[in-house]
Amino acid sequence: MTIGKGLRGVAVALTGALALTACGGGDDAASGPATLRMTIWSANEAHLKLFTEIADEYTRNNPDVASITFDPLPFENYTTTLTTQIAGGNAPDLAWVFENSAPDFVSSGALLPLDDALRTTEGYGYDDLSPATLRLWQHDGKLYGYPFSTSPFGVFVNTDLLTQAKQQTPAELIAAGRWTWENALAAAGATKQATGKAGLVIRDFDYKGWDNLSTFWTGWGARAWSEDGRTCGFAAPEMVDAMSTLHRAIFTQQALPGPGTTADFFAGDAAMTVTQISRASLLKEDGFEWDLVPLPAGPKGTYSVIGQGGIGVLKRSPHAEAATDFLAFLTNPTNSAKLAQFFPPPRQSLLTAETLAATNPQLTPEQLQTVVIDGITNGVVKPSHTGQAELSQQVRAGLDPLWRPEADVPGVLGQLCATIQPLLTK
Repeated sequence: MTIGKGLRGVAVALTGALALTACGGGDDAASGPATLRMTIWSANEAHLKLFTEIADEYTRNNPDVASITFDPLPFENYTTTLTTQIAGGNAPDLAWVFENSAPDFVSSGALLPLDDALRTTEGYGYDDLSPATLRLWQHDGKLYGYPFSTSPFGVFVNTDLLTQAKQQTPAELIAAGRWTWENALAAAGATKQATGKAGLVIRDFDYKGWDNLSTFWTGWGARAWSEDGRTCGFAAPEMVDAMSTLHRAIFTQQALPGPGTTADFFAGDAAMTVTQISRASLLKEDGFEWDLVPLPAGPKGTYSVIGQGGIGVLKRSPHAEAATDFLAFLTNPTNSAKLAQFFPPPRQSLLTAETLAATNPQLTPEQLQTVVIDGITNGVVKPSHTGQAELSQQVRAGLDPLWRPEADVPGVLGQLCATIQPLLTK
């Protein structure tokens, strides 16, 4: 299968936009106080309120910056929209970058190195940053993105729905040493049958965001590609086993909503959802009884998967120096502690249940320890690769035949590997 013109266009746009951005540096000599703009993925009111409060404090003490605005872009096409802005000459000063596009942004020269500025900012505590959280954002020994959110995936649970369906809750299964994917999917399927509500939703997957399935297949020891990124892993026995289990869960057990069907856990439409703690802000005080637990164990045992969001300063920002200074302020120890309510920081001093509990009153110390702290310590990052735009589109298209009841799982995955292998070795 060859990539279509539309899919190739996405890849070309990303590569071209980043190359364009890398062509020149910013000019902080622009007349008058700077106005900064930062693109972010979230339009959540609580997130924006906290960002704005921190920005307002910064502008009060830095008269050379008139204002800082946060520009929410839809999650589903965030990177495409961002690169379109860059290519159109409307690049932001700072940008949130997802882990799946980090290799392209970091290696392209589109972002300014941050090491020197962060190290020399008084009271910043650069050495407090966990080295493991920095790897994805480094190139040739320099840091090009601050790993603003290192957030493990967990399972939010609607205990009311599971009780209504006469199913054991994950907490009960954990206590019995039986919190596994086999039992989680069985409870999800039974809940669907008993209540008509969805059993389990892998949030932001929706048969499009395939990399979110790494929260599932990692339990089988499966990988999208090898550690060095040069060998396809979709046809490996571990992946075939994982995806066969997922296929049965969708089409036989009805444990997950099928293609074309949506269910919002936070609106009470599903018993469980796999997502990150930043989504806790969507829970309502007068809603259902809920819990947060680690991912179920797979055949390979317990595991954790983390998503990362980095913040970088665009090299062509007209106010790059001011943008870098604001980034240092936004991520200093004090503000990192505030933001930890939604975005687990890379700061080792803040990764304690006691510290995180101060800004996460919705979560118990046990939840913070087992899901967040242990998850960051032991987790693997979602798949990422250079040339991610083209590669991701190919994987999504290659998986499309899998989402049919009669699909030949090994055959689909074998064909997918045949398609993407040349891209992995470019």
